[in-house]
Parts: sequence; structure tokens; C-alpha cells
Amino acid sequence: MAQLQSHESKVDGGDHVYDESIVIPNKSITVNDTLQKRDRFVSSQIPKDLTIQIQDINFTVHKYPLVSKCGYFTGQELQHSSSNFGCSMKLENFPFGTETFEIILKFCYGLPLDLNPKNVAKLRCASEFLEMTEELDDGNLISRTEAFLTFVVLSSWKDTITVLKSCESLSPWAENLQIVRRCCDFIACEAFRESSITADIGNEQGWWIDDVTTLRINHFTRVITSIKAKGAKPEMIGKCVMRYAERWLSVMNLESEGVYGYGKNELHLSIMNGRKEEKGVVQKEQRTIVESLVSLLPSEYGAVSCTFLFKILRMGMMNSASPALISELEKRVGIVLENATADDLLILNYNYEDQGKLTNSPAKCTMYDVDVVQRIVEYFLIYEQGQMREQQRSGKSNVRKLLDNYLAEIAKDPNLSITQFQVIAESMPADSRICDDGLYRAIDTYLKTHPLLSEHDRRKLCKIMNCEKLSVDACTHAAQNDRLSIRTVVQVLFSEQVKMRTALRGQEEAVQTEDNSERENKSTTSLEIKTVKSELDNVKKTMTELQTDYLELQREYKNLACSSNKQRKKSFAGWSSGWRKIKHSFHVKVEADEHPDTQRRSHSSNRASYGRRQSVS
Repeated sequence: MAQLQSHESKVDGGDHVYDESIVIPNKSITVNDTLQKRDRFVSSQIPKDLTIQIQDINFTVHKYPLVSKCGYFTGQELQHSSSNFGCSMKLENFPFGTETFEIILKFCYGLPLDLNPKNVAKLRCASEFLEMTEELDDGNLISRTEAFLTFVVLSSWKDTITVLKSCESLSPWAENLQIVRRCCDFIACEAFRESSITADIGNEQGWWIDDVTTLRINHFTRVITSIKAKGAKPEMIGKCVMRYAERWLSVMNLESEGVYGYGKNELHLSIMNGRKEEKGVVQKEQRTIVESLVSLLPSEYGAVSCTFLFKILRMGMMNSASPALISELEKRVGIVLENATADDLLILNYNYEDQGKLTNSPAKCTMYDVDVVQRIVEYFLIYEQGQMREQQRSGKSNVRKLLDNYLAEIAKDPNLSITQFQVIAESMPADSRICDDGLYRAIDTYLKTHPLLSEHDRRKLCKIMNCEKLSVDACTHAAQNDRLSIRTVVQVLFSEQVKMRTALRGQEEAVQTEDNSERENKSTTSLEIKTVKSELDNVKKTMTELQTDYLELQREYKNLACSSNKQRKKSFAGWSSGWRKIKHSFHVKVEADEHPDTQRRSHSSNRASYGRRQSVS
């Protein structure tokens, strides 16, 4: 390792003493004369014979250490200097800075090389520039930096992010040496693995998203593209894109605070005027970010929120994005329009030709851009045609309510024409609106903001509304509204009378229906009661006859029990046959009781059997 003696130099009128291997004054850098024995070098007083100028700093060094490790200096023509330091050279095309060259000089003189994630990319590119290959010296700087990148950096998430950030100013060297590609691939693999793990355990938080969103847009695009190619979920990709936009598109934060409504355009004008000074560079950067983010948006429904799509559309319009990009965003917004809010539709009226400034021309003097909303609604209707009927009804109903609320907001703009208002109001099919209360509120707001409208214009505006679809409360309010046209008030009164008559008829029909149902219920109940009574009477008669027969059988049994034993012995055979007849007659009686329709016939048979039992006894 080289050792240094004290060396003095006079810079800017002062004396400085350095005890470093490389002396670094403000405008000149020299190397100590004394070197210990190392390889072919012998410790002796060796004069410095080369001055290298990078930017405005001169490096006074020995030629041989550089030539022995840097192939770049071998083929360069050196200019003889008028000073005492021999030859001179200017490295005008060295793009990696004086600090990087200083580290390389230390390495050439055999001093320890301090590699870390912040400087390894620059040193790798600079060593390639200076052709510091293994052919010149074993363990040269190219192999040292490559080993550090492969075995140290690309095994650590944090170090890889640091290296990738340091490559932002090293294009195209870092690209050609595959440093960017290797870092992006490593980050994508780790992010995809982490997102798969968090998805399996049901955790939506991705710690890696915050780190990825700190990258510049070109590196972020490459990482997200690689993650998508590996099969990441669209929701995860959409989350990354939205997080990146929140970080880098600063004006989106102003938009998200809800600076809407008439009377606040002065604030927007001040914002835009504040951006005017830096719009040249900043606007180009913002436009690049918007275009890149739109290319990364997943095509699946619901991957990003509708509000975010509106914000990115505003940013594209503000930064003069291409018409094709604006059209693509309008189509995406149209697909999810039913999930939007009225504030989302309030897009300021920007002029593409004037670099994002608010327009003041007579042709486009409205505060909000009505044309873009009209195009979005058209895209929504085209998308709805390919959907199922049930989805069409619900989607159109939601969009109809959304447009009514939107009309109520833009109606406060005094520069909004009746034609523009009418186009938005009639953009949806008439059958999609069940109630016109929201539209009536928007018309009334417009009439309040434009009190000088003629009767013809009032009538033209009120024709948009269907008075038959107004509720009772809305009809009551409209009947007393002096701002409406006379014809509209008459239609409202007539509609109100029709509704009242219909309501009365409905009440009368309901009362009649209740009376008829009560009568039918009463007649049905009386018939049921009569049937039950007749059945009870039949049961009572049957029970009475059964009780009479039972008493007669008891009396017969007592008489037979009281007869003498002699007579029983003599007539035992006759008695047995007689008793069987009694039992038989008794069973016949029971069956007759079970069948009321044969009641009389069974009764007469019982009488006959009784006579036969008497003769037997």
C-alpha cells in the first residue's frame, strides 16, 4: 500500500498540508511522490508526469499506474504540457464525476477500495469506460465491481433498491451493462413472492409497494411489467399504480381535496400560474408519468377505483397529454361510470393548446369541461349495450342520478349555455329515468343562476323535464315556482290533478276490495258453521243408539248368569252356539255404528237376533 509524506501546495493564496494518499485542493489534485516497493515500483522520488482534467478539476498523477490498469489511456494521444508535469489530457466525455475518478485513482495506486451500494454502479460503469479488464491486471476493477453486484447487492432488497436509484443518472451505461435489468428482475421476484404470501394469509398490506414507488418512472415501469408477467393479481398492480401516482403526481393531491364549485376558479388559476414558471420541465415529466401509468393500468374491471381514473384523466388534460391517451382514459372511465360521484365529473376546462392553462376564450368559457363528460357517457352507453338487461337497468339508473347531480353543480356556472345543459340532460335514454325530481332541481338551479332568460329559453329548458314523472312534493313546489315557464306550470298543475284522481280511485278500489273480501269471508264462515253443526247432530244420535244397545246387552248377560246350573249343563251345547250368535250380533252392531248410512238396517237385525236369543234361553 502506498504511503505519503507531507506535501505542501499553495491554492487560492493559502498553504494547505495534506496527509492523504491523494491530495485534493479546490482546483488541483496531486499524488505524493514517494511510493513503497510494490510489484515493479521502488520507493523513490518519482516525478509526476501526467495531468488529467475532468470538468474544472486537474488530477496530477503518475502515468504508469493508470496505464497498467486502464486500457483507455493506452491508445490516447497525450499533449505536452508547458508546466513541469509532463503531459496533459482532458476527459471531457467522462460522465461519472470527479469523485468516481478519485476512487479509481486510489484503486490504481493500490489503496483500499471502498465499495458500497451507492457507488458500485458508477464504479462499474466507469471501469467499463476506462477498460479496466482482467487482461491488464488480475482482480481489476471490472471483476471487483461485478462480484460485489452479484454476491452482495443482488442478495439484499434494500441494497438493490439503492443501486437501482443510483442508475438513474447512468444511462445508457447501466442499461448496456445489464445492471438495471438485473436489479429490476430481483425486485420483481421478491415483490411477487411477497405479494403471493400476503394474499395467502389474507393480508392486503404490501410493505414492498412503498419502496417500489420511490423509483423513477422508467424503472418503476420495468418492475411492474415484470411483476405482471409473473402473474400478479390485477388488484395488486392497480394498488401499486395508484400509490405511485399519489407520490409523484403532486397536483392530484390538490384535486383530491375537493376544490370544486363555482367561485373557486381563482384558486385554480393561482395554482396554474404558480406552475407556469416550471411548467417546461415539470410538465414534461408529469406527462411522461401519466402516459406510463396508463400503460400499466390493468384491463380488469375494478382493478383501480373510478375516482383514480378521473384524477389521472385530469392530470393528462392538464399536462397536454396526447389525444389518444385522453380517449383511452375516457373509455376506461366510461366502463366504470356508475361507480363515480358528481365531484368526479367536475373536470376543469383545460385548453390543450395552451399547456394546461384555464381557458378564457369565448368559445370555451365554462368553468367545467362538459364535452369530456358527454364523451364519457357515450362510451358508457356503448359498453352497456354488451351487458345483460338487468345490469343495464341498474347501471343506467345510477348514471341517470349521477348526471342529475352533476347538472345541479354545473348549473351554477353563469357561462353554461342552455344547449350544453340540454345535451348532458338528454344524453341518457328517456326510459332510464323513473323520477325527474333531480332534473327539476338542476333546472331550478340553472334558472336561479340565469335570471334574465327569456320565456322562450325557459320553455326550451323546461321541455327537458317530464312533469308526469315528478313526485307530489316536486309538483307542489313547481306549481308555486315563478321561475318556470307558464306552460310548464300548467302542465305541472294538470299532472298533479291527474295524480290526485288516480290516488283517489286507487283508494276507492282498495276500500271496495276490502268490503268484498270481508263479505266473502263472512259467507264462507257461515257455511262452515252449518256443516259442523250437522256433523255434531249426527254424532250425538249415533252415540245415543250405541248407549241403548249397550244397556240391553248388559241386561241379557245378567239374566243368563242367574239361570240354574242344571239348565246350563243340559243346554250347554245350545248355550255355546247361542253365545256365539250374541257375539256375532254384537260385532254387527259395532259395524253399523261405524257406518251411519246402514244404521236402520243394523238396528232391525239386532231386534231379530234378540228374539232368537230369547227362544234359545
